[in-house]
Amino acid sequence: AMEKSYVSMFLLLIVISCALAKDAGKKDSKDTTAKPKLPQTLSRGWGDQLIWTQTYEEALFRAKHSQKPLMIIHHLEDCPHSQALKKVFAEHKDIQKLAEKFILLNLVYETTDKNLAPDGQYVPRILFIDPSLTVRADITGRYSNRLYAYEPSDISLLHSNMQKALKLLKTEL
Repeated sequence: AMEKSYVSMFLLLIVISCALAKDAGKKDSKDTTAKPKLPQTLSRGWGDQLIWTQTYEEALFRAKHSQKPLMIIHHLEDCPHSQALKKVFAEHKDIQKLAEKFILLNLVYETTDKNLAPDGQYVPRILFIDPSLTVRADITGRYSNRLYAYEPSDISLLHSNMQKALKLLKTEL
């Protein structure tokens, strides 16, 4: 039994050192002229040149003070649907451009705010919040059983929903 615990400790050390090495490698290769003011990791691949907030609280604060709408993407790293949506989102030039007008947050965990799960805690789901900090439950995708879900084929709907979130802002504030 003794050997076994040594082996598992050893494996754990290998995993930890791999993780550290990976991070170290990332920092060195980073282009010094890159735009982001925050560590790239906050984008989690949804748009590395965009500025992402770190927490829900920070995102709400920024939305309120900048008078920009907030777009929240709930996803999971090991969910194939999230991965597929992320890929088309990150590669969609118009969406990436439009996203600059939003406060952005992507989350791999649920917040305690029930308003962010109006019809359940599924992923991927995308919600918009206006600067008055109201969740726009009226901006939905095309699935009646999962109102805030988007698939890669829905990317143009997501784009028009982003435009809608910005338009609502102008008419209501």
